Formats: sequence, structure tokens, C-alpha cells
Amino acid sequence: MKNKMSDLNNHLFASLERLSEEDLKGEELAEEIERAKAINGVSTQIISGASLVLRAQIAAGESIRADMKLPPMLTVEEK
Repeated sequence: MKNKMSDLNNHLFASLERLSEEDLKGEELAEEIERAKAINGVSTQIISGASLVLRAQIAAGESIRADMKLPPMLTVEEK
């Protein structure tokens, strides 16, 4: 899987940074707000799906351990 939760986190912070630009005004600001709302909606669904995957794994009897191999979408890139 190409996209990870860390990628989502990066997109969310990038959106927040764009909204924080003081020079953003008028129509540009309105467009950025609409974009942020869309990003929020999609992000909510991604997080909900990831939560379901995690709960299903726990329900299947696999407890969360430090050495456990997580499903690809839940992995975090080490920096």
C-alpha cells in the first residue's frame, strides 16, 4: 500500500499551514477553507477505515504488541 497514516498526517498539517498564511484573504481564503473542509471529510473516512481495520485485528484475537506487524495502512514511516 502506497499511502500511510503518516502521509495523511502530513497532508493535514500542510492544510493547516496553508490556512495559517496571513496573506491569504478574500476568495483565496474561501477556496482554501473549502479545500480544508474536503480534506477533513476524506480524512475522517480514512481514519474511520483504519480504526475499523485495527478493531477487526484486535477482535480476531491479535493483541497490539510492539513487535506486531501492522496492516500496511497503519504503518508509520521511520525518519
